[in-house]
Amino acid sequence: MNQNIIKRYELLAQKVIRGLESRNMKGYYAVSKEEALKTALSLIPEGSSIAMGGAMSAHEIGLVAAVKNGNYNFIDRDAVEDKRAAMLAAYDADWFLTSTNAMTDDGILVNIDGNANRVSAICQGPKQVLFIAGMNKICEDLDSAMKRARNVAAPINAQRFGLNTPCTKTGKCMDCKSPDTICCQFLITRFSRHAGRIHVILVNDSLGF
Repeated sequence: MNQNIIKRYELLAQKVIRGLESRNMKGYYAVSKEEALKTALSLIPEGSSIAMGGAMSAHEIGLVAAVKNGNYNFIDRDAVEDKRAAMLAAYDADWFLTSTNAMTDDGILVNIDGNANRVSAICQGPKQVLFIAGMNKICEDLDSAMKRARNVAAPINAQRFGLNTPCTKTGKCMDCKSPDTICCQFLITRFSRHAGRIHVILVNDSLGF
């Protein structure tokens, strides 16, 4: 990556981290996927119970593979028949891994969900929540973050899941009420009531959608 871009991302990340801290959340900056993985594993004690929502970014830095193969109690909803039980167990997990659809440069997180298991766990339940976010997710304000979540992240995820929604054909949000819509729940996280519960690792890379 161009050194000027790297420097810009470093400066931008510092601003985001200050914003997160002002909102009772903790931010970290990693110059690479490898450093992001190292930082994530340094936060999660061995033996912890770990659940996750949709988080391509966590897969991309190798975190999901690391916790599956490490000394952790990983609650893998994709590996069990009773997915509802796994999702309910996630609310009592020590750590919940996720990413964000978008975030502002002053630390507000924006997420859209279909079944709401991801956004509900961000709000309440797991003792700690860990976001992995590429710098491509940073937006200048809440309006642009909402637009990114609706017009970039949601259509790509709908396409990824093979859903029959207008956005899979147009590539942008059509504000639909399709039975397949994944834009059911919108979560704006502007402050954490519990200091230090939410952690965000910003990665100097383009990750996820």
